[in-house]
Amino acid sequence: MKVIIVGAGIAGLAAGIGLRRAGHDVTIYERSSLLREVGAAINVCPNASRVLLHWGFDVERARLVTARRHILVLGESLRYAHNIEFPDFAKDYGGPWYLAHRVDLHSELRRLATDPEGLGRPAEIILRAEVTDYDPEKGSISLADGSIHQADLVIAADGVHTSAIRHVLGHEAPATATGWAVFRFLLAAEDLRQDPEVRPLVETGATQLGDGVMRIMTAEGSMRRLVWYPCAGNTIQNFVAVHEDRQTDGHEREDWDRAADVEDVLSYFPDFHPDVLKIVKKATSIKRWPLLYRDPFPTLTRGRLLLIGDAAHPMLPHQGQGGGMAIEDAGALSELFADMPGTVSEGEIHNRLALFEKIRLRRVSAMQILSNAGQDQNWRIQEQARQYMPDGVKVPTTTAEFWEHNFRYDVLGDSRRHVQAYLDGR
Repeated sequence: MKVIIVGAGIAGLAAGIGLRRAGHDVTIYERSSLLREVGAAINVCPNASRVLLHWGFDVERARLVTARRHILVLGESLRYAHNIEFPDFAKDYGGPWYLAHRVDLHSELRRLATDPEGLGRPAEIILRAEVTDYDPEKGSISLADGSIHQADLVIAADGVHTSAIRHVLGHEAPATATGWAVFRFLLAAEDLRQDPEVRPLVETGATQLGDGVMRIMTAEGSMRRLVWYPCAGNTIQNFVAVHEDRQTDGHEREDWDRAADVEDVLSYFPDFHPDVLKIVKKATSIKRWPLLYRDPFPTLTRGRLLLIGDAAHPMLPHQGQGGGMAIEDAGALSELFADMPGTVSEGEIHNRLALFEKIRLRRVSAMQILSNAGQDQNWRIQEQARQYMPDGVKVPTTTAEFWEHNFRYDVLGDSRRHVQAYLDGR
């Protein structure tokens, strides 16, 4: 089967890996001239790491850090709200909880997608290929250079602002402002260790800097928070400052490359403890990123066209599952499009896409809603999330319940069961 994937980010590369492993001919079209990821760090939770490890993802090469502890602290007083030592996630949930720099994660995904030594035919990546139109029924894309390219299956993995949405839904569905935004910046772990004014905050007892500790400094009664955790083999600390979006009234596109300065960050956290603000003042390159939201879609597919990743289900960062859901999408594709007949009919593709929706739609919709609030403020999303939860499963309210819902799910196993039932019923 010939597959076109639009977008060479995490979702697109992961889909390329899964579909090449399933025996398909994959071409990935990327509009940028450089094949690189932007941004800072990302969580790869057990539900996603299970998929990557199955594919032979090299954790050491990608400099992933295993998450070992979670600390929630009141930002104003530095009083601990909780301090949790993580269990053995690999043993309990089938995969570790990793913390990754996006560039490292992207580089290893690119290697797995294109390595001649990998399973199946290497994916081909074409740069400077801007998609201007889709034809879902023909399975074709049009590029800015006037060329048209056709495939058995077209996958839109080009992010929250993809133009493929109107072809699937029949109308535009722009992401809307949430009233919140984040500042992101990176600091060298060694610089923090060497500063005597900062060291007592970042190295406390058993929670030494760089040992997989995830810290959240939260404003009591508010969603304002400063989150930081290590990445890049413990050499870098990634910082995310969630704050009210009062600068632009929400009228701006999501953009990793919008610059900010230290004074911008400090203005949103004037009540935080002075020791915390000392760390913020060390930042030299800060990006500001508005948080956008879109209600769950009623469908992800039309004809031969499928939406995955942020193109299908953008979500806020509070559950750390945006990248994880994209990897799950790819994991489902790798199993649902395995064992295909020699000649692939349009009906067969539609049947497999229907299986994809059956497996993925409620799962990603629930995660979109759950991601609208931190786990310590789960009351904000209880009512809306209920309609998307699996039958008989309540909306999580505790950390353990969130782990069970988010991490326990095995997309590879679930997809195999659905494919087998489909094949048995033909």
